Amino acid sequence: MSNLSRRSVIAGGLAAAAAGAAASSARAAGSLVRPPAAEHGWVTSTMARMTLEEKVGQLFIQNVYGSDATTPDARNLPLYGVASPAEVVQKYHLGGIIYFAWTDSVQNPDQIVGLSNGLQKAALTQAGKVRIPLQIATDQEQGVVTRIGPPATQFPGSMALGAGRSAADARTAAAITGMELLAMGVNTNFAPDCDVNVNPLNPVIGTRSFSSRPELAAQLAAAQVAGYQRDGGVASSAKHFPGHGDTATDSHVAFPIITHTREQWETIDAPPFKAAINEQIDMIMTAHLSFPALDDSGNPATLSKPIMTDLLRGQLGYQGVIVTDSLAMQGVRDLYGDAEVAVRALLAGVDQLLMTPAMDDAFAAVLDAVRSGRIPRNELDAKVRRVLSLKYRRGIVARPYADPKALSSVVGTPAHLAAADSVTDRTTTLVKNDAKALPLAPKGKKVLVTGYGVGTTATLAAALTGKGATVQTVQTGASPTDAQVASAVGAAADKDVVVVTTMKAWDTSVTDRRGGQQKLVKQLLATGKTVVVVAVRDPYDIAYFTDAPTYVATYSYSPVAIEAAARVIVGDVSPTASLPVDIPVAGDPNTALYPFGHGLTY
Repeated sequence: MSNLSRRSVIAGGLAAAAAGAAASSARAAGSLVRPPAAEHGWVTSTMARMTLEEKVGQLFIQNVYGSDATTPDARNLPLYGVASPAEVVQKYHLGGIIYFAWTDSVQNPDQIVGLSNGLQKAALTQAGKVRIPLQIATDQEQGVVTRIGPPATQFPGSMALGAGRSAADARTAAAITGMELLAMGVNTNFAPDCDVNVNPLNPVIGTRSFSSRPELAAQLAAAQVAGYQRDGGVASSAKHFPGHGDTATDSHVAFPIITHTREQWETIDAPPFKAAINEQIDMIMTAHLSFPALDDSGNPATLSKPIMTDLLRGQLGYQGVIVTDSLAMQGVRDLYGDAEVAVRALLAGVDQLLMTPAMDDAFAAVLDAVRSGRIPRNELDAKVRRVLSLKYRRGIVARPYADPKALSSVVGTPAHLAAADSVTDRTTTLVKNDAKALPLAPKGKKVLVTGYGVGTTATLAAALTGKGATVQTVQTGASPTDAQVASAVGAAADKDVVVVTTMKAWDTSVTDRRGGQQKLVKQLLATGKTVVVVAVRDPYDIAYFTDAPTYVATYSYSPVAIEAAARVIVGDVSPTASLPVDIPVAGDPNTALYPFGHGLTY
């Protein structure tokens, strides 16, 4: 197919996707959104019939093991004392469930919709109990945090959208993602990431952030909230408040400290959250980190009343649901036991507790705190009211079940896939082309594809083979050994071109302690062959092998991003994206090697 014809097909697909999003939005406006009086009436009447235990249950969102709702899974027993996901829902009157691959929740769309409907049935058919549907959640940020893979439509993630600079594309990506989640019975998405990644050594955020510039991050965050909620029909959650963008510590395993001043928070961290609030975002997720300029007590923000109540509710005027990040993360577990953490989070102003690792203890502790008056009854009721209002307003009460027969008309449709290709083509960034190696004419050339990722190198090799190249693949992983480096260098000997993929090659503390990726690139350059470096995650890698004459940034190793990179490499698509962050000089974060806004084209 010619480039012109292909662009016409993509344009048609994007238009169809946009029309579908508009139709979804119209349906939402016509039937999902209820008048305030109706919402108030349902919430009030429901709360009047709820027991204390049922109210407390609505404050918990938990992970459960198993691919369907009713089959026992022994992994649930030590956590909950019951075996099947349905029994967990009913035992605790849960407010929600969160899906992961490691819980066997997201194997394929048919399985997901079956699990979702089975869990909703468990919540809605328990005899003698108030019947409240579940929030069913996941983290489908896209890019490096993607819980549901193909055939669901994939996008390259937030930083790639930042490179594309298009609010319309950001909204399209969120709308399609939201529509497909809802078709699978997933009504809550913990996205977008509103952190401003001003620290290039950030190990936990990185490409999950739109940009290092607050104004760009705010613009795209607002667009995605509109896409998820208005077009896609799912609840969305801005994360991680008050901002996780300037840390070199991963809160999953330690306790980060943010050293920004109050003024820096106002100008750097706050704008994306303010933009999300202005778009009436349903949820905001907390960060497990210390922010002394906002609260000097030493408590993590999740447990901080000055941050959650005084700042988020008071100063910013946020009235929606506040949910914790996972309470199994070390950043919130260092100071207090799991039961006390649950109580302190609620006292700080949080409404929902995500993934407590000690459910029986935490549930009992919250009940005791309410009964003793430590958590006042009116505060408990306010939290429950916010949760129930979200469920009503987002249409979960009116339509808790998803239609399995509708999956094929929504999930991974040709129109959605074409839209994803079109959006992604506008995100691939050509950072360096000193040797004028790109665009590459692959036909008849012998090409080595090497570097990070079994799927990544295979996808790239297939794309170049399809363009007429003879391709050998030597995958070396995220931390190549000297033997693997030598093997790849040896394979380059008879090749015309080498394409090498890197993934956080800058990170020799965790990702690549051997420094093997940097060795690989440098030794390939020493062969004198034409070498094209493709950074498939963070764009910062070029700072550690500045002699590389050709460098492309994709911000994601998902197939949609790698295929887009291949189209740029062979010239089917001219690159138009620009860096959404500075790439600093290695070891000198205050000096830009390639500044924000840099980007080349053909």
